[in-house]
Amino acid sequence: MDNETFTVSCPTCKKSVEWGEHSPYRPFCSKRCQLIELGEWADEEKRIPSNEDISDSDEWSEEPRH
Repeated sequence: MDNETFTVSCPTCKKSVEWGEHSPYRPFCSKRCQLIELGEWADEEKRIPSNEDISDSDEWSEEPRH
């Protein structure tokens, strides 16, 4: 395995984080930044874009829509 190390920017605070076993919260620099990001997802401040418009009131079924 390569002994080469590389760094990434923390998605929350942009601090440089060395990628490796000694960085348990990678890509985050700390547990705090990890929890901030999780909170943003939980509050729906962040989301994965979709082409489908599905609301919470739509019924889910095993049957495919036609």
